Amino acid sequence: MSESGDSNFSKGFIFGAFIGGLAGAVTALLLAPKTGVEFRKDIAGTSLDLYSKASDYFKKTELEVAEMVNNSKSRAQGIIDSAKIKADNLLYDAEEVLKDARLRASSSKAEIQSKIDNVKDAIKAGTEAFKDELNQNS
Repeated sequence: MSESGDSNFSKGFIFGAFIGGLAGAVTALLLAPKTGVEFRKDIAGTSLDLYSKASDYFKKTELEVAEMVNNSKSRAQGIIDSAKIKADNLLYDAEEVLKDARLRASSSKAEIQSKIDNVKDAIKAGTEAFKDELNQNS
């Protein structure tokens, strides 16, 4: 049986025992040969006793519910904190990947620019050599 099933069974059993006790007390009071004053005192005493027991039961239940709510809040906060940490780690990792990609793109751009400059220099040198050769042949 699950935990909530056990709890429901226990609560039902306690409630049934309470009602059974109340019915038994009322029956005993009604069938006992007593005077009106004694009978009223017995009813008042039994009523106070039953009220006290019911009050204690409901206070205990209220405390159990408050404890369950606090435990649930604590667990939920733990889950939220864990999710925040994981999200922060993912963002940090993403930023690192982005920085690395920018660095690689920047160095690739510099390499390409260097090769373009080398090609320009080679064309310029080739053009000057061609002009020099034309001048010598003329």
